Amino acid sequence: MKKKLFTIALALFTTLGAHAQFEKDKAYVGASLSGIDLSYNGAKKLNLGVQANAGYFLVDNWMLMGELGCDISSSDDVDSKFKLGVGGRYYMEQNGLFVGVNAKYVHGGKNYNDFVPGVELGWAYFLNGNVTIEPSVYYDQSFKSHKDFSTIGLRLGIGIYLFKK
Repeated sequence: MKKKLFTIALALFTTLGAHAQFEKDKAYVGASLSGIDLSYNGAKKLNLGVQANAGYFLVDNWMLMGELGCDISSSDDVDSKFKLGVGGRYYMEQNGLFVGVNAKYVHGGKNYNDFVPGVELGWAYFLNGNVTIEPSVYYDQSFKSHKDFSTIGLRLGIGIYLFKK
């Protein structure tokens, strides 16, 4: 019985802790790793991505974001790619789950240029009042070649939610 009460109390406090974090006029900075050898695309080897994000809550629960990133592959056939993108997230205030959409311009060696829209489903788990760990699942759709460059993968990030102005 004590374990059940503890679990319910922990869930309640975790839920309540997320309420004030997604307010209008808050800022966000974050970094993440993607791929983590679990992404699937035409390149059969390890693809590891590193991203830096910045965002701003225009209204409660809705964040506009910018992204700068790099994807590195262990395959000799696949060049490193650089990404620049914009997107948005909607946060479910009760539990920290978020849904995101984005669009990125991707550039790599050998004249590789692509427009890549994507979607993401994740969870902002608050370690304290401002710092989160953000695991997510994402899908990026390549317009250049669906079978070779579209990607499904896992992303693990850390985020910092900055105070209101």
